[in-house]
This record gives sequence, C-alpha cells and structure tokens, in this order.
Amino acid sequence: MLGIDRHAARCTFTAILVVLGMYLVYLVRQTLFIFILALLFAYVLTPLVNILDRFLPVSRTRTPALALAYLIFVGLAVFLGIQIGSRVVDQAKLLAKDLPPKVVTWVKTPSSSPTVNAIKDKVLERVETEVGQWSTDLLSALPQAGMKFLTVASNLIFVVIIPVLAFFFLQDGQAIRDHLLEMVEAGPRRALLDDVLADTHLLLAHYMRAQALMSLAAFAAYGIFFSIIGVPYGILLAAIACLLEIIPMIGPLTASVAILAIAGVADAHVLAVLIFLVVYRMAADYGLSPHLMGHGVQLHPLLVLFGVFAGAEVAGVAGTFISVPVLALVRIVYLRIRKARLTARMAAHSAPTHAVTL
Repeated sequence: MLGIDRHAARCTFTAILVVLGMYLVYLVRQTLFIFILALLFAYVLTPLVNILDRFLPVSRTRTPALALAYLIFVGLAVFLGIQIGSRVVDQAKLLAKDLPPKVVTWVKTPSSSPTVNAIKDKVLERVETEVGQWSTDLLSALPQAGMKFLTVASNLIFVVIIPVLAFFFLQDGQAIRDHLLEMVEAGPRRALLDDVLADTHLLLAHYMRAQALMSLAAFAAYGIFFSIIGVPYGILLAAIACLLEIIPMIGPLTASVAILAIAGVADAHVLAVLIFLVVYRMAADYGLSPHLMGHGVQLHPLLVLFGVFAGAEVAGVAGTFISVPVLALVRIVYLRIRKARLTARMAAHSAPTHAVTL
C-alpha cells in the first residue's frame, strides 16, 4: 500500500516507540530513581524479613515481620550512629584541624629529589588556586542559600519516602509480580516475562546483599588494620572506604587514593598502608566479590565504567550506585529475548511437514 514496505514501516514504528519511551523515562527519571532505590533497599531487608516471618506466629500478611524488621534496622542504625558515627565525626574534626598545618609543613620541607620538589610546588599552586575558587563560589552561593536549603529539605523527604516504598515492595512484592504476569496473555510472552522477572529477582538479591557485605567487610578490615599499626583517623578512613565501596571500581580507587594521601601527609606507615590496600583489593575483587555476587553480574569493566560515569551524569553519586544493576538488568532482558527468539526459530524449523498425496 502506497509503496511502503511493511517490514520497514514496522521497524520505523518500533524505533519511534523506543525513542518516545526513553524520552518518557528521562522525564520521570527522578521519580523512577526513587522507586529503584526503594526496591534495592527492600532487597537489603529481605533476608531479615524472611527470617522473622519464619519464626513469628502464622499471619495472613507479612506486616508483623516487616514492622519488627524496621524496628531492628532503625535501632541498629541508631546504635551504630552513636557508637561509630560519633567517633567518625570526632576524627573528621581532628583531621580538619591537623591536616592544613601538616600539608604546609610537608610542602615547605625541601626534598633531596628535584622531582618531589616540583610536585610539591604544583600541589601548593593547585591548593592556592582551589582555595581562591572555593572562596569565590562561596560568596556567589550565599544569595542562593535559601534554595539550597529547600533542595536539602526535599532530599530529606526522599530519605523518608524510600523506606515507605520499600515497605510496600516487601509486603506486596509477590502480588505485584503476579499482576505483571496477568497483564500478558498466556504463552511464550508470559513465559519470557516470567523468566526475566525471576532472573531480575536473583540478580538484585545477590547484588544488594553482596554490596552490603562488601561494605561491612571493608569497614572491618580497614578499621582493624589501621588500629593495629596505629594509623591516625583509622575509623574515619575505614568509614570512607565503607561508603565508597558501593560505587563500582571508581569508589574503591578513590578511597585508596584518599587514604594514601592522608597517611602520607600524616607520615603514618605509608608503605604498610599501600601493601594492605593492594592485598585487600585483590582479595576482595578476586575472592570475596565473586563468591558473594555469584554469576549474575557479568559485565565487562569498560561497560561498568561507562555505566558509572553515565549514572553520575544522570543522578549524581547515587546514580553511580544503581548503574551496575541497571546495566545487568538490560543484559538479562536482551539475553532472554534472544534465547526466546532462537527457541521459536528452532521450533519452527523442526516442526514436521506433512506431505499431501492424491
């Protein structure tokens, strides 16, 4: 009709729908981002909820287990905030007080190596430039302090909304899954959606639990080692490593550079710290992480780096955190669709042909 190829028209229409869908996702990216964070937070609490639900009296809903899980989580967060958070704050204040004079002393102390002296001059010049820029930015930002306060307040609202959304995901997750399957008619498409949802569930469960355990392991290992060898600000440095562990590849590297810089300026066993960082990173990346992650996240390092930088542009630091599961989810959908098409093609080729005889 009208000389238009039906296959080309179908491909064009599909491409237009994909572009419109991506544009719609971009428009609602902040809301979608909040829901993704809530879903990931729900996966962190899922093991605790399952354990409590198993031992609590039989109930038609998971509400009692969810309420108790939230109470335990909040109580644990408050306890850790008091016991560890206060020490982190104290060490951060001490570092802010001690670091500037130590940096000045390190820069002004001449070295026997001309290369080191040249590096020190560049560092001093860079610091002076940055301080001047920060002062200018601070003065220009004062008139916008009210808007900044409103932005912080809105972010605090999101912090409250995320646990609420996670509560509904934990309570009605199975019902949501069943409704999604009912929206697709029975057949190959429903089977495909069922497989994608099952793979996504395993991926997110393994990834979130692994990330939580990796962060805790980093905090424990760094804190214990720094305490043993007497590195100053040990709890603060361990907390930095713990928080940055959730950012794939870039986070641990940034934490290592920051720790080495602080240890170098403080003259605190730099060689021992460097050896520890290398050994721990190898043990974590090639031993602990594969064991915890399983085989769900199989992404090339270049793709991971692309996801981290793209996530940072879209949603800041939190975007770098969700970049890997999002890329892994896209990979799962692609592999499942390809497998379904190959299965359908093989079934069509292997179907028996009946010859008609007269």
